[in-house]
Amino acid sequence: MEARQVLDTWIEKVRGGDLDGVVAMYAANSVLLPTFSPHRIASEGGLREYFAALFTREQLQVDLHEASLRILPMSGTSYALVGIYSFSFVVDDDRLTFPSRFTFVIDTATSDPILHHHSSQVPRTLS
Repeated sequence: MEARQVLDTWIEKVRGGDLDGVVAMYAANSVLLPTFSPHRIASEGGLREYFAALFTREQLQVDLHEASLRILPMSGTSYALVGIYSFSFVVDDDRLTFPSRFTFVIDTATSDPILHHHSSQVPRTLS
C-alpha cells in the first residue's frame, strides 16, 4: 500500500464505521493521541473502545483538507503524513464540525501500517 492509500483507507474505514478494519490498521505497539480524548491509547483494547465510542456518533464523517496534506518520506518504507481533516457528526439535529490537525507515522510495508497517530482539534484563534 502506498502512503496516500493508507490515509484514504483509514478515512474510508472511519466513514464506514468499520471497527475491526480501522483497529487492524494500527500496529501492535502503536500509539494514538486521539482527537476526542485526553488519554494516550497504546493497546488494541483502547483503540477498540475509542473508535467504538466515536462510531456511535450520528452521521459521522471525516473529510481531508486536500491542500493541507504533506507526505514526508522518512526512511525506506516509513512516512509521516501531516495535514488537517475535519470530523463532523449530528448532535440534537445540528451538524457539528471539528477541524483537526493530524500526524500519522506509517510503514507501508506492513499490513498494520499505522505506528503513531496524533490528532488534535485546531484551536480557536484569539482574534
